[in-house]
Amino acid sequence: MRGTGSGSRPSPLELAAATALVAVAALLVAARFPGAAAAGPTHHRIAVLAAGQSSNWFGYNQGILEKGTPFQQVAGDWTVPSASAHTAGQAESSATWVGVGGGCIDTACTVTDATLIQAGTSQDVSSSGATTYSAWWEVIPAPSLTISTMTVGAGDHMHVDLRQLVPEVWTITLADTSRGETFTQTVPYASTFATAEWIEETPTIIGSSGTGLATLPTLSTTTFDLAQVNGAPAGLNASEQINLVDSSGRVIGTPSAPDGDSDGFNACGYATSCGGPGAS
Repeated sequence: MRGTGSGSRPSPLELAAATALVAVAALLVAARFPGAAAAGPTHHRIAVLAAGQSSNWFGYNQGILEKGTPFQQVAGDWTVPSASAHTAGQAESSATWVGVGGGCIDTACTVTDATLIQAGTSQDVSSSGATTYSAWWEVIPAPSLTISTMTVGAGDHMHVDLRQLVPEVWTITLADTSRGETFTQTVPYASTFATAEWIEETPTIIGSSGTGLATLPTLSTTTFDLAQVNGAPAGLNASEQINLVDSSGRVIGTPSAPDGDSDGFNACGYATSCGGPGAS
């Protein structure tokens, strides 16, 4: 890997080490947050293929070298996409989230951030074609934790706000405004504040049969809006786009241009282009 914070694809040895680390972290998190359940998929820092290209993310990523300021608060809204099987008989998974850290610190993506605090929703399809939706939060390197007190469904309007209250103490707020449900968690975390992002992801699956990136299911268009950093509109720019690229080099997930007030966009799976939302 290209030094600390590299976004290159991990080797089998690195994946094995990550699996062991997540197992240990799961025990620590269970002790710190009684009743919390580790989710099946886990979410990772960007796996960089080239500037604007990743093997696990698509959406928008802002970096500290581009914006010239650390990210101590990030927020955003989205509509939970509906999921269905892309390949019959195959388990598939996607995650939609807002986060601080884990991304490219500049648009050339020569260096990535090694920390990541995030919250979002999962859209999963089993090998039998059954679809499930859930809400979760995660602080790398601990595992993703399902929010068992929230019910999530396709078409729900979600809101996430992550903010540092005092040095190394963060509040995570995730709300399903369609159902009137809100989750809030305060957690200690030492972030490097170097990136902010609004992402659709193919998460990492860690299981008895091995570790690897999930396959993206077929998704309806995900509309992000009201993106915010440090208490102000995010001012998204097309140069901040990240495309999802498969193992054969094809673009299979792409964001649209920013909306009219530069705080939102559409994300389209299994597409090489994506029409954008209007200003809102």
